[in-house]
Amino acid sequence: MAAAKQIDVVLVNPGSRQAVYQELGNEFSAIEPPSLAGLIATYLIRKGLSTAIVDAPANNLSPQGAAQFIADNYAPTLVVMVVYGFQPSASTQNMPAAGETSAALKALLPDCKIMMTGTHPAALPERTLREEKIDFVCDREGPETILGTVQALQAGGTSFSGIPSLWYRRSGIIMSNPAGELMEDLDGEMPGVAWDLLPMDKYRAHNWHCFDHIFDRQPYVSMHTSLGCPYKCSFCCINAPFGKPSYRMWSPDSVIKEIDILVTKYGVKNIKFVDEMFVLNPRHVLGICDHIIERGYDLNIWAYARVDTVKDAFLEKLQRAGFRWLALGIESGSKMVRDGVEKGRFGSIDIIQTVRKIQDAGINVIGNYIFGLPDDTHESMQETLELALEANCEFANFYCAMAYPGSKLYTMALEKQWPLPETWIGYSQHSYECLPLRTETLTAAEVLKFRDEAFNRYFSDPKYLELVQKKFGSDVVAHLRDMTKIKLKRKILGD
Repeated sequence: MAAAKQIDVVLVNPGSRQAVYQELGNEFSAIEPPSLAGLIATYLIRKGLSTAIVDAPANNLSPQGAAQFIADNYAPTLVVMVVYGFQPSASTQNMPAAGETSAALKALLPDCKIMMTGTHPAALPERTLREEKIDFVCDREGPETILGTVQALQAGGTSFSGIPSLWYRRSGIIMSNPAGELMEDLDGEMPGVAWDLLPMDKYRAHNWHCFDHIFDRQPYVSMHTSLGCPYKCSFCCINAPFGKPSYRMWSPDSVIKEIDILVTKYGVKNIKFVDEMFVLNPRHVLGICDHIIERGYDLNIWAYARVDTVKDAFLEKLQRAGFRWLALGIESGSKMVRDGVEKGRFGSIDIIQTVRKIQDAGINVIGNYIFGLPDDTHESMQETLELALEANCEFANFYCAMAYPGSKLYTMALEKQWPLPETWIGYSQHSYECLPLRTETLTAAEVLKFRDEAFNRYFSDPKYLELVQKKFGSDVVAHLRDMTKIKLKRKILGD
């Protein structure tokens, strides 16, 4: 066997599709590239560090398998577990795999130095360092902290006091350094993902993203055009790595350069803009659209929007540029419940009008709904389901409210002493161990049971299936029927 390669940094995307999605992970869920790990890799390479990425879910590696792969192939100065999700709240569900990978790696390479970064570690840095077999935690974005830690290790130093946003141990005592400033020059410091370090042939779009071409879900990428979010919804933990609401954008010129690479080098058509809020800044949105339209690319893009950010001026350009789906954070059918999570500035009539406006522009809509927000009752959850059925979006995601670390709901749950998942995988919406937040009037089991039944009700609704048949054809209807045959097993429901 060849000797392990000396390398400065190995970035690891930990995770397990089976644990997170159960049987839905086999065919229906996406396999997404770790775009944030790819951005960090670009930053480190530009600073002169040799860097590799190990993508465990894409390569179907178990935690032990990922650790063995690293031990067999690399002699790293630092291994970094990049514990982000493919939407902000999905970081916590990847913590079991991150922790198991770290423990396995320490068993194989006892002297290996390991750091965790990402949304969950940033929200709970002290606890993460205390509980996991690691040496460092970053409580902010990551790139500059990783760079400083590698430089300190390579210099042979044992003092890490000057590295911003770093948690570490000194003589067995947990220490932390003041947070660093957020990176502002995204174009200059992290101009795109290091796609050449990723297994580009492994990635697969969500099933609904490709309803127009259901058997052609590859190649696929998810990419950022911005970081952070200016909003403060109580159920979201996106701003944990930033320390405050923050919204920074790559320029349209930088974004189109990355799309050029994806299209010409990798033949990518299916793209997710992973930004928590893409349809927001007119100069940013329209600038990117104009560049894509000028290129004449045939793309299938989806991105996030809010009911109150979708402007008429956006829609024609979005459609021409290849935006085939917009994901709307509708959350609840009850304005009172939306008020409680800072999304109550619009009513159900506004929601339906916005959905129809997007559909009339030739763009499909995926509606995102949450059951079990703190003020929810059985009646208000029923309002949400009825709104979803009336909106009749081309697809819908039904979530349970979760007290994700880093969110206001997490703080509230601790204050009220409401039960939280016993393990981090319990924060996964689709896992066997899933334990959603209870409400003032409902148990966690009641919320989860309603969510699972609402999912089946929506996707078997004759009006919805008629829409799908008309827009996408019989193959997609059959695909959806196969999807609804899969019953998620739930521990708290006695499965």
